[in-house]
Amino acid sequence: MTEQVSRMPADADVTRADSLAREIYAGVANKWALLVINTLEDRTLRFNELRTAVDGISHKMLTQTLRGLERDGVVDRTVYATVPPRVDYRLTEAGRALRDTVNGMCAWTRRYLGEIEAARHRYDTRD
Repeated sequence: MTEQVSRMPADADVTRADSLAREIYAGVANKWALLVINTLEDRTLRFNELRTAVDGISHKMLTQTLRGLERDGVVDRTVYATVPPRVDYRLTEAGRALRDTVNGMCAWTRRYLGEIEAARHRYDTRD
């Protein structure tokens, strides 16, 4: 019996420079996006709640990050017609699935932080 191999669409091939997958990775694999995804978890938060929870993020960077995550279908934005306007953010189904990966990366970082710091010190102080 011959096994049929399905070809991956060019947009999903991360080895291609013009791949959509690379563009998506660039949007979700930066420090701010990872922190926003991790912070949202299963909660719905307002913009200022997110800004307070993600230490060090500027208003502009949070806005850009949320727009990118919304564009990629990771974050859902709900606007309420109130005065002042109320805007809530939450993870979509795709965002919640990605959150599991992000949480794994956070756990890896916590587990190996000491070893990484030691390796950096050894590298930075070698002859």
